[in-house]
Amino acid sequence: MDLNRIIDLFLFAIPSLITGVIAYYFFREHTRNEDGRRRFLLKKDMQVNSMPLRLQAYERMALFLERISPSKLLIRIHPTDSNKESYESLLIQSIEQEFEHNLSQQIYISDKCWSIVATAKNATIQLIRKASMLEKTDTANKLREVVLTEMMERRSPSDAALSFIKDEVSDLW
Repeated sequence: MDLNRIIDLFLFAIPSLITGVIAYYFFREHTRNEDGRRRFLLKKDMQVNSMPLRLQAYERMALFLERISPSKLLIRIHPTDSNKESYESLLIQSIEQEFEHNLSQQIYISDKCWSIVATAKNATIQLIRKASMLEKTDTANKLREVVLTEMMERRSPSDAALSFIKDEVSDLW
C-alpha cells in the first residue's frame, strides 16, 4: 500500500514539476526580452539626444579644417613684419590655437576621424615649415607666395580630411 501511495504522489508531482519548469523558462525568457527592449529604448533615446552633439562636433571640425586650409589661413593672417620666421611662428601658433580650441570635439567623433583631422593639422604645419626652409623663401611675403603656389599644384591636407568628414557624416544617416 505504501508503494501505491508513493507512485500516486509521484504521478501527481510530475505534472507540477513540468509546469514549474515551463513557467521558469517562460519567465526567464520574458525577463530577457524586457531587458533587451529597455536597453533598445534607452539606446534609441540616447541616440536622439546625442545626434545633434555629434553633428555639431563634425561641423566644428569642418570649420577647423577650413580655417587651417593654407590658402584661407594665409589670407586671414597677414604678416606683422617681413621676418619669415616670425610669420611662420604666427601661422603655426594660429593652427595650434584652433586645434586646442576644438580638442573636446574628439569625444563626439570617431577615433579614425579625429586621427585624420590631427594628421591634416600636422601636415599643414609641416607644409609651412618646409616652405620656410626653402632658399628662395627669404621674407614673410615670399613664404605666403611659396605656400600658395604649392596649394595650386596639389590638394591641401585639410581638403582630404574634410572629404573624410563628409563621408562619415553621410554614413550617420
